[in-house]
Amino acid sequence: MRVEVPQLPRPVENDPRGPSLVRCLTEGARPLWPGGEVGVARFPFGPGLAEALRRARDAGQVARGLETARARLAAEERGLRLADRRSGVARGARVSRLLVLADDGVERFYRHVETLLRRHGPRVLAVRLEADAVTLGERVLGPGQLARLLLLEHKDAVCAVLLALASQGTGAGG
Repeated sequence: MRVEVPQLPRPVENDPRGPSLVRCLTEGARPLWPGGEVGVARFPFGPGLAEALRRARDAGQVARGLETARARLAAEERGLRLADRRSGVARGARVSRLLVLADDGVERFYRHVETLLRRHGPRVLAVRLEADAVTLGERVLGPGQLARLLLLEHKDAVCAVLLALASQGTGAGG
């Protein structure tokens, strides 16, 4: 299994909780599925994290679902490539997007997520929550909503959620 924590956004790196978060992301990483090769840390779904995700939703910085995430990340990738070509300078490899995963997906779902991470790393990081799609959806999106995958599409939202994860303590195993 491969566990590579890319460079986190500067506000997270510079925060006193940053080193603890990096430890959680590496030591708590497990494969997404039994044959998986990319490690993803698993975290409890505490109230501070739920609040950070709701704030991101309210700001329009959250997309729901695997297909939506795939399409948006691909569009961003094309735009970044074009911008790099125009500027003649390759950009740094820092996390700018975050996939937040429910813990009740089927193997096929997690294989697709791993493919996204391989394609869009190191700018995309994933975390898996100790919550099913009903819990994640209702606590972030509202009553009756399901969410197996949320994509945070803005650096400020990514930073807020990563720092909320760091504040609630260590990531969980398996």
